[in-house]
Amino acid sequence: MAVKLRMTRMGRRHRPFFRINAVESRSPRDGKILEKLGHYDPVEKDPQKQIVLNLERVRHWLDNGAIPSDTVSQILLRCGIKNKYAEEKTARRARAKAQARAKGKFFTKAEKIALEKAAQEEGKKAKSPAQAKPEPQVEPEAEAKPEAETKVEEKAEAEPEAEAKPEAEEQPASDEKTDTSDEN
Repeated sequence: MAVKLRMTRMGRRHRPFFRINAVESRSPRDGKILEKLGHYDPVEKDPQKQIVLNLERVRHWLDNGAIPSDTVSQILLRCGIKNKYAEEKTARRARAKAQARAKGKFFTKAEKIALEKAAQEEGKKAKSPAQAKPEPQVEPEAEAKPEAETKVEEKAEAEPEAEAKPEAEEQPASDEKTDTSDEN
């Protein structure tokens, strides 16, 4: 019979509370337990009351071959109980991290996010007012004006010739007025 040290969720909604139990490995999470070893209350403010364990019984089960879950292993490390499974996990994680670094990949999302933030900060420093070159904002406006001019030209071509002739007659009349003013 394989024994595991794992947690059973208790408490209510939005107020978790966990019992640390010794259970048979094939039983469900909230199934039959062999022995209650303590409890863990993550909401508790006082660190002394947050984790309560019967250390003597925990050591007994570990000595008899019980395998702690990852979370229980972390809790046991906080209480000062080292076990070979936690050491093996840290060794595996270190090897995996070294392999990821050798390939030039990120090991965790946190590393990726930190690198992206650093790149953004470097980009902001490069664009400081003293070093930054103003981006040409005239080009988008220049592109918009020829489009507007072409639309005006299309409208002018679409208008009947009768409407275009009075405009032509009005222009010489205004020219005559300017000519008379020049003579005075």
